[in-house]
Amino acid sequence: MSTFKAPKGTYDLLPPDSAKFLAVREAIAAPLRNSGYGYIETPGFENVELFARGVGESTDIVTKEMYVFETKGGDRLALRPETTAPVLRAVLEANLHKAGNLPVKVWYSGSQYRYERPQKGRYRHFSQVGAEAIGAEDPALDAELIILADQSYRALGLRNFRILLNSLGDKECRPVYRAALQDFLRGLDLDEETLRRAEINPLRVLDDKRPEVQKQLTDAPLLRDYLCDACKAYHEEVRELITAAGVVFEDDPKLVRGLDYYTRTTFEFVHDGLGSQSAVGGGGRYDGLSEMIGGPSLPSVGWALGVDRTVLALEAEGIELDIPSATSVFAVPLGEEARRILFAKVTELRKNGVAADFSYGGKGLKAAMKAANRSGARYTLVLGERDLAEGVVQLKDMESGEQTAIGVNEIVAELESRLG
Repeated sequence: MSTFKAPKGTYDLLPPDSAKFLAVREAIAAPLRNSGYGYIETPGFENVELFARGVGESTDIVTKEMYVFETKGGDRLALRPETTAPVLRAVLEANLHKAGNLPVKVWYSGSQYRYERPQKGRYRHFSQVGAEAIGAEDPALDAELIILADQSYRALGLRNFRILLNSLGDKECRPVYRAALQDFLRGLDLDEETLRRAEINPLRVLDDKRPEVQKQLTDAPLLRDYLCDACKAYHEEVRELITAAGVVFEDDPKLVRGLDYYTRTTFEFVHDGLGSQSAVGGGGRYDGLSEMIGGPSLPSVGWALGVDRTVLALEAEGIELDIPSATSVFAVPLGEEARRILFAKVTELRKNGVAADFSYGGKGLKAAMKAANRSGARYTLVLGERDLAEGVVQLKDMESGEQTAIGVNEIVAELESRLG
């Protein structure tokens, strides 16, 4: 027994359960690859300032949750708490926005790290699949991403999720709302830290999950009542486009995402079967983020969906994913000559695209057949001394139990035919 354990708030993904996580990632990514999004991968750590500027000085992520460290060279870095800011940094650094084909459409899959109080559905290390469309201000882009996320979840079989939708306005109308909200918040019985946050970014207070804060926000002014005509028209077009696509959503005038960079469209996917950690994903438009981190004006929109919470949502709905067995053929040699011959055939099967495994360690027939059962293989090849003398191998169908003798040289062709 090892004396080491996974760090608090983290977990290991192990077979066979890990196959479910891979299937979720694939289901989320598939519609993106089919819609012009290319894969992007950024480092697991970035300059602290990237998140301080982009995510926001007043957010819990920056003030409480980032893992920050200093390198031997004196650089202050942070483990990635979210990936939108790193993706935009990478696009700017590589000048992808200058290639003349805007928007730059990318998707990613990877781990994020936040120092939070561990509980079911909330970990210090978690996985997300995300998508970003960078460099275009178009309601159709916002609608496209919402539709693709909805498509991903429905492809997995999920039905009991809801899409919450709101608009956060822009630099024209949000300042007026900000002032009205600050006036309202100053009249509440809030602790000193929350009041300080209200002065920096009052929208963050609306996102406060504490019941003692939420009950005081019942009569808070709503941003939708302060939207300028341009933001109203933009939001209405987003609503019309996703409605026309058959995507059901709920207007939530109090929806505020937990990051400072959002403007206009904001949305969240929630699943009511997950208790307090009901958000399984979300995103929105972030038209000013590029300027925040030193780039040109690049209006953009994106989302991130939590792989961990999506798996929990599947479990809450009792959905079993149809995951094919990792092994189609399992080879059981009995003796050294059989071992040499079957190993060569397993290698040939793999080269031909057939998932095949082998009984290693010189196991006897009984132990080897147990291993074959555990592998989930549809077919087992058994080769003993008598079979060798006759130039055949026993092919057993593990579902029907039927066993057939076939020529050793016919193994690959026969299995390819049976497996389609």
